[in-house]
Amino acid sequence: MKKVALIYSYNSTKTAKVAEKIIKEWADEKVLIPVNAENIDEKTFMSYDNMIMGVPTWFDGELPNYWDEFVPEIDDLNLKGKLYAIYGLGDQVNYAENFLDAVGIMAELLESRGASIVGNTSAEGYTFERSKAFNNGKCVGLAIDYENQHQLSDSRIKNWVKQLKEEFGK
Repeated sequence: MKKVALIYSYNSTKTAKVAEKIIKEWADEKVLIPVNAENIDEKTFMSYDNMIMGVPTWFDGELPNYWDEFVPEIDDLNLKGKLYAIYGLGDQVNYAENFLDAVGIMAELLESRGASIVGNTSAEGYTFERSKAFNNGKCVGLAIDYENQHQLSDSRIKNWVKQLKEEFGK
């Protein structure tokens, strides 16, 4: 299997906790390479064909501010042939009108540059009003809600990592 970048902010506590669980489930540190999203540059970003990105939703459905400097660079990249899986954290109760919007925003941006998104999961078990990350009963990644469904996180992560190994391995 090709190397897989796991891009997330080392300083975003809950996103980092999910990343640690992904690393543990992946169980092959020669394949899965952690990369700090706060220090990402074009060379590093383009050096991987398979990537997992941790993208929590901040405020009222926004990308975290540490993506502000790098997102404009993505607009100029050709990502055709690259596979991306996105996980995100959100609160479906207190932010029901924009639950996991950042995941949807990132997926749309990557797809607009030619990337393929893998790791879709079912919307079953989530309750919210609107989300840019969900469409036709599917999420464009893995949805984690530590505030309201913490007890489901470990099994969701485990199943998602198994799914990603298959999808990236093709």
